[in-house]
Amino acid sequence: MVRYSLIFFISLTVMLGACGCERPTPVDDPQTQPTDTTEVVEPADLSLVKSSVPVTDNWIWSGKPQIVLHMENPNEGKAVMPIVVRISTDTKQFVTEIKDSVAVAGKGTIDYIVTTPENLEPGFYRAVCFVNNKNVRSFIFGIDPFDIVSAPDMQPDFDEFWQTAKAQLAAVEMNATLTEIENHSSATRKVYLVELYSVPDGLEGEPVKIRGYYCEPQDGQAHPVIMHFYGYDTQGTKSKVECPYGGNSTYAEFYLSHRGQYLNNRPAGTNPGVDEATENIYGDWFAYHFGDKNSYYYRGAFLDCVQAVRFMATRPTSNMNKLFAEGSSQGGALSYACASLCSDLYPFTAIAPNVAFLGDFPDYFKIVSWPAETAKANKGSMTDEEMYAFLSYFDTKNLATKISAAVLASSGLQDGTCPPHTNIAPFNNLLTPESDKEYVFAPEMQHDYPQGWTTKIMNFFKARM
Repeated sequence: MVRYSLIFFISLTVMLGACGCERPTPVDDPQTQPTDTTEVVEPADLSLVKSSVPVTDNWIWSGKPQIVLHMENPNEGKAVMPIVVRISTDTKQFVTEIKDSVAVAGKGTIDYIVTTPENLEPGFYRAVCFVNNKNVRSFIFGIDPFDIVSAPDMQPDFDEFWQTAKAQLAAVEMNATLTEIENHSSATRKVYLVELYSVPDGLEGEPVKIRGYYCEPQDGQAHPVIMHFYGYDTQGTKSKVECPYGGNSTYAEFYLSHRGQYLNNRPAGTNPGVDEATENIYGDWFAYHFGDKNSYYYRGAFLDCVQAVRFMATRPTSNMNKLFAEGSSQGGALSYACASLCSDLYPFTAIAPNVAFLGDFPDYFKIVSWPAETAKANKGSMTDEEMYAFLSYFDTKNLATKISAAVLASSGLQDGTCPPHTNIAPFNNLLTPESDKEYVFAPEMQHDYPQGWTTKIMNFFKARM
């Protein structure tokens, strides 16, 4: 009986196994099972990263630049951005190239500072900034601009030349006439058109009539004198020249139109008080008699400014011990020239040249095309050395060596007409004490006025009145 039971049990076990009815393997607790926690992130789209180069430190540094590349990454994942910054001089000479890869965290931003391995020489430089092979920004920056050396290059007879010119001017009868512009006058100040004579266009010939608007205080007291000089006359002969109003100001002011420009270059009746037609006989002023220092346009134009100061000295309401001048572009150059040539006659208290023209010609012509192209087209048989010798008589960097007045100057770093190097050249050659000099660098400005410039000028002048 036992034998048959054992055989039955064995047989049943074999049958169950054959039917696949094995005992199931126990299932572990789900909490003990390994899990894959890696989050799948799409590769960063580099084209979505926003890049910029903000202005920092007015883009003026000492020794090394500190160029900031600002990047914003909207991707979930990290973006690795290739960057390249190429640096050259303002005369387009290659200096260095900085390359790197910058990691920007997902949904993150970064300000990456680019500098040079070595200090740069004092000067102005161009930086071209690439992020992810795209040109993000190109701009001019400065390194130690007040250490830039623009050595004077005046000829041995520089002083004699200008003394002779001023002696010629002193011999010219001014014959000034004043015509009141009644609808611009006020009880405080009357406004006049002034017509007077200045030197001929050369050592001989007829004196040249020049004009200007003059504001004269009416209280009988002597007042500070402010001279205003204009930029290159590109407005067209049909445009009016702004005639000032008397207003409540108590300054004695003169707005000079030097030869061939502005009030001396308009049809009859275009401007208040000027009833006769005036004409520019000089053509391109910069090119007029180029190469002949005794009849060159700017010899006469500079002396026109001196004649305007001499006119102001004849007015009883002018305090010539408080003499100021301002102007932009060509007007900035005229401010330097007038202060220089009046230094032994009527020393200026302060001047404010903005984006001044006519500075450091040898370097000027390497940086921008105008007026270099005009000069080279009109130099005739002169060599470059002879051309620069001629221009040296009218270079603001040489004229500045005679100026000890207070100076507020400014320039736009991105100015392609009168670049910053040509502005800093006369400034660095002044006799003015450092404590009486101030310079404004407008980092993004081209050939224009800095924000709030008029207010800054008047505050600078008032502090010295």
